[in-house]
Amino acid sequence: MTARARLPNRRMTETFEIRVGTLRYVVSIGRFTDGNLAEVFITNGKAGSDSDANARDAGDHHSIALQYGVPLEVIRHALLRDPRGNASTPLGAALGRHRP
Repeated sequence: MTARARLPNRRMTETFEIRVGTLRYVVSIGRFTDGNLAEVFITNGKAGSDSDANARDAGDHHSIALQYGVPLEVIRHALLRDPRGNASTPLGAALGRHRP
């Protein structure tokens, strides 16, 4: 089993907003010291809603996958897309907007 990469206590972060359908989300990303994506936090303004819970869980799972060494492109490729190839989920939209 691969060891989980330890994140520095202080790390570069970036926060931005995205829209998926009619919902607005706030995304914060953190990076490893080499600049690679290390963590993603996603929330929307509807605390306690299914959309907020699912977005938070997606970000947490994505972060764990990155910290265990899953390549970012593997994760991007696995995410849901509409017939035109656009991201259908908050995580997909966040990763589509944010390129390494």
